[in-house]
Amino acid sequence: MSKPVVAIVGRPNVGKSTLFNALAGEKISIVKDTPGVTRDRIYADVSWLDKDFTLIDTGGIEPESKDIILSQMREQAQIAIDTSDVIIFITDVKQGLVDSDSKVADMLRRSGKPVILVVNKVDNFDKYMADTYEFYNLGIGDPVPISASSRLGLGDMLDKVIEHFPEHAGEEEEDSRPRVAIVGKPNVGKSSIINKLLGEQRVIVSDIAGTTRDAIDTEIVHNGKEYVFIDTAGLRRKNKIKEELERYSIIRTVTAVERADVVLVVIDATQGVTEQDAKVAGIAHERGKGVIIVVNKWDAIEKNDKTMREYENEVRRVLSFMPYAEIMYVSAVTGQRLPKMFDMIDMVIENQTLRVATGVLNEILMEATAMQQPPSDKGKRLKIYYMTQVAVKPPSFVIFVNDKELMHFSYQRYLENKIRESFGFKGTSLKFFVRERKERDN
Repeated sequence: MSKPVVAIVGRPNVGKSTLFNALAGEKISIVKDTPGVTRDRIYADVSWLDKDFTLIDTGGIEPESKDIILSQMREQAQIAIDTSDVIIFITDVKQGLVDSDSKVADMLRRSGKPVILVVNKVDNFDKYMADTYEFYNLGIGDPVPISASSRLGLGDMLDKVIEHFPEHAGEEEEDSRPRVAIVGKPNVGKSSIINKLLGEQRVIVSDIAGTTRDAIDTEIVHNGKEYVFIDTAGLRRKNKIKEELERYSIIRTVTAVERADVVLVVIDATQGVTEQDAKVAGIAHERGKGVIIVVNKWDAIEKNDKTMREYENEVRRVLSFMPYAEIMYVSAVTGQRLPKMFDMIDMVIENQTLRVATGVLNEILMEATAMQQPPSDKGKRLKIYYMTQVAVKPPSFVIFVNDKELMHFSYQRYLENKIRESFGFKGTSLKFFVRERKERDN
């Protein structure tokens, strides 16, 4: 089940990014070799008490004029309304209540989504308490005073945020149908693939002028089995600033990936694999989802006997951080190989949920350490006591060792390769946690 999504909305300079960074903290494990971990981070994983959620900063460009500020804020509020479960609406006690705050508050109120009204920069509760009451006028509930920079009041705010999470967020839901997100940069043929699988043209663009609603879920039945496809297509906004469009599509990709079991990263064969494809794929990789790289428009490529191998080498090179991802070559126009996609999805889900018995894991571990000795440093050698699987989706393992510092990345990768040799785990990343145990615990 996917984690709840919480979005931060507010005017420029009220402290959106400060709050985002305070909540995201240093906990963000940015995988070094994952591209697309953007300079301005847009999303982060946050835990409060026993709840995990994805935090999104809808921020972005800081415009000059008042009119533009309002239209930008409406845009950001719309993103938050479309993609999140709870919205944090942040205002500034020092600037007081501003006209654009009221207009955005109206939009948020009409959306029916839970909104937590936060008044920032209250670095002295006694001094500013009276000023926070003014924000009751927005009519969206009790203002929560905080100071993002001094980290005051954040606990109270988070308590309110998690009250609104769906009861069973994070627990398995009844719906056991495989959920498949189709992601990729614009015009790679995401919708065409879904239309071809459905066997009909559905219209994606909604009636609301200038907007297209968020990810559309489509049920597709194949051989009597139901699949839910989550499509992020339909972003066709004219004259939007490129950076902003990119930010918007990243937010949508994150929320679609979050809800999926398997992610199809669609690449346009005629354009080759690009940095932007790597960004999109990086999101699925960071989130530990099953991944299939779907090279579309394969019918449009001039081929000889080496074409596929050369293409695959190039895809593997650009997406080198996910060597486990499966690759398939399809054409949404001719329907070539599309039916095979379902077998591939089933296989990847099976691998995402595969559990390996501890005894078997430790046999592999013993064999692996016998074949290649664990590294040592200044005369101290890494000892690996045992290993056990602690989770699925993605399969996650804990390795107990005598000294975590001695566990080199390369040796961990070696162990991962040994596990993959034995069990395949095609199409899914594996997560490893290294824990120390003192000698005497043995």
